[in-house]
Amino acid sequence: MKAYKRNGRDSLKAGNSRLSHELAGAAMGGITGALVGAAAGPPGVVAGAVMGAAAGTAAGAALDTASSKDNQRTRELDAEIGVDGGSLGAPNLLHPPARVGTYSAASAGAASGPGASPAEGPMQEPEE
Repeated sequence: MKAYKRNGRDSLKAGNSRLSHELAGAAMGGITGALVGAAAGPPGVVAGAVMGAAAGTAAGAALDTASSKDNQRTRELDAEIGVDGGSLGAPNLLHPPARVGTYSAASAGAASGPGASPAEGPMQEPEE
């Protein structure tokens, strides 16, 4: 399996993405902690905001790590099956050649015998 190589720009984007996720988690955690800590007055607001920001930062980092691993695995699988390399659906597959070169009766529109039921529905009639 080929490993997906990251260039410097990808690393920079990943670092900025991680930082933005951590900052968003810190902000949301801080707001939530401040609202919960408001029940204890102004010291509770400050303590809740600090603890909430710490928890939010950790949650944002964990979610970013999981997302990065999933994205890396998806890139590896895409490269392996040919989505990124342009070989998906390529006509160079090694199928055996046709033996006769004619169409089947069904694809040519030939009708079945006079007493046969069509092959549709839940169950076909047994052949005699």
